[in-house]
Order: sequence, then C-alpha cells, then structure tokens
Amino acid sequence: MLIKRPSPIRSAEITSKRDYLSRRAFLKTSGLTAAALAGAGIALDGEGAPGAQEAPHGRALAGVQRSPLSIADKPSTWRQITTYNNFYEFGVDKESPARFAKGLNTANWKVTIDGECGRTGALDLEDILKGETLEERIYRLRCVEAWSMVIPWVGFPLANLIRKCEPTSRAKYVQFTTLDDPRQMPGVRSAVLDWPYVEGLRMDEAMHPLAILAVGLYGEVLPNQNGAPLRLVVPWKYGFKGAKSIVKISFVGQQPRTSWMKAEPTWYGFYSNVNPNVSPQRWSQASERVIGGGFFNRKTQMFNGYGDQVAHLYAGMDLEKFF
Repeated sequence: MLIKRPSPIRSAEITSKRDYLSRRAFLKTSGLTAAALAGAGIALDGEGAPGAQEAPHGRALAGVQRSPLSIADKPSTWRQITTYNNFYEFGVDKESPARFAKGLNTANWKVTIDGECGRTGALDLEDILKGETLEERIYRLRCVEAWSMVIPWVGFPLANLIRKCEPTSRAKYVQFTTLDDPRQMPGVRSAVLDWPYVEGLRMDEAMHPLAILAVGLYGEVLPNQNGAPLRLVVPWKYGFKGAKSIVKISFVGQQPRTSWMKAEPTWYGFYSNVNPNVSPQRWSQASERVIGGGFFNRKTQMFNGYGDQVAHLYAGMDLEKFF
C-alpha cells in the first residue's frame, strides 16, 4: 500500500516474550472495546482462549473456538503484529499507528447498515456480535509492499452478518467505509488519500467462509492500531483490502470505487488478489519478506496460498486484467 519500500524490523526492536507479557500500555484502549464485547455476552478472562498465554494486556476473550480453517504456520509475535502496521489514518510510516491510535475512542461504537438490504440502520457492536461464536483464525497476511506476517485473528464469518442484513437480489457488492475523524486520526488531515477509506468485495467473495470480521488478536481484544473495534480480514487478498475501524457497511449494485483505486488506478485494482505473476506496483510481487524471518526469503503463492479454497470465484476471469 505504501509507495515507499518498507524498512526491515531490527532484532533489537523485538522484545522478549517475558517483556511483552508484562506490558500494560494498551489497557485503557482495549478496555473500551472489552466493555462492548462483554455487553454482547462474550466473557473476558485470562484463561481458555487460544493464544491467551500470549495476551500482553490480560484482556483475553473467553470461549474462543479454534477454527479448522487456520493454517499451521507459526504466528508472528505480538510485537511484530502491533508495531509494524499500515493504518494511514494515523500516519504513513509503520510506527505511527501504535503511537497515535492509543487515544482512539471505541466505546459505544456503531456501524450503519444501508443500501440494498432488508434491515438497515445503526447497529451497536453488541448487536453485531450477538449470537456469534468467536473463532481464532490463523491466517497469512500479505502486504502489497512485498512483506508478510502470520496473524492469529479472533472473529466471525462476514457471511453471518450479511445474512442478518437480508441483502436483496440487487446487492452485487458489499462496500465498507471506515472512521474519518481528524480529531482522533491525525492522518486524515493530510491528502494522501481521499477520505474516508472505502473498500469493497463482490458478494460471493464477501460470503466466502474465509472472509471474516475481526474483533480480536492473539486471543484478546483487538488493539486500536490493528483496526479496533471491527475490521475486515480477507486472507487471499493484499492487506489493504482489510478495512479497519469500520463504521458503515453498504450493499450496492455497482462495483465500489475503492480508496486505493482512486489514488492509483493503474496499481491497485478492485480485486487485489495476491498474484506473484502480476506486478502493477513499482516492485515485483514474486517473493516476499516474512517479518522476523529475513529479507525476501519466500516465494509468494497465488491467492496467498488459499487457491484451493477461492480460485473457483475467479474461474474464466483474466487475472492480469482484473488485478
């Protein structure tokens, strides 16, 4: 997503497990989302959840189920995932989100549902999570900047929320709009993108079992810099498709004009499937640097390794033209 190439994380910047287990820096912000989760009937404690032993804040989500859709790869560390981020609303460098997102107020969060659907209006986070079983989904994350991580998200299938909204036959796409608040988000004061941030999926993509809405990470409440309190995760697409801090979900008949398409239409297509054979950006997508694992040390897989599950969605399409 960034135009500049990323800098590697130095080993000296990665804390030990003992050190990060004692961190309390995010208690305030994680507690805001924790209150919403508790209101939805999802208990919070320090035991039982996958990854709970890794939870630096002590805000583990109880009752999280392990998903058979998780991959077996070793997850990146908490520090890597929470301090090496793209979240332009808080700045364009990797360190800014962790620095500036701490004050983001996620209390009383609402998501507006509109467009071609039977149920519209503003939903509290409690309403969105009501009746959902949270799952740990260990997924690969591939950034268009040619770096990658493995992240143990906690969330639920996007398809579940879509069904509750009762989309009509006219709804061909799902559009996601994120928070645009210059008082809390210093990055939106700049013109680096046309705010608010907008992303979208074709309806069949959105309904795919791998597409989730995440509310947690490493068994605990999702940190602000990772898109709290609600973010989209679509593991076979480049990371910028994962809209963060979602405030509106719209069901539309026409393909949305997403933020990065508007910014650089020849580089960022609507689909943005991970494709090692297509490099519309300034650098090759054939290989990737695994954060914490060396520089460009792994070949990139088509659809980020999820081809067996998702390739059928694009049968007959020219994946070089529809990148």
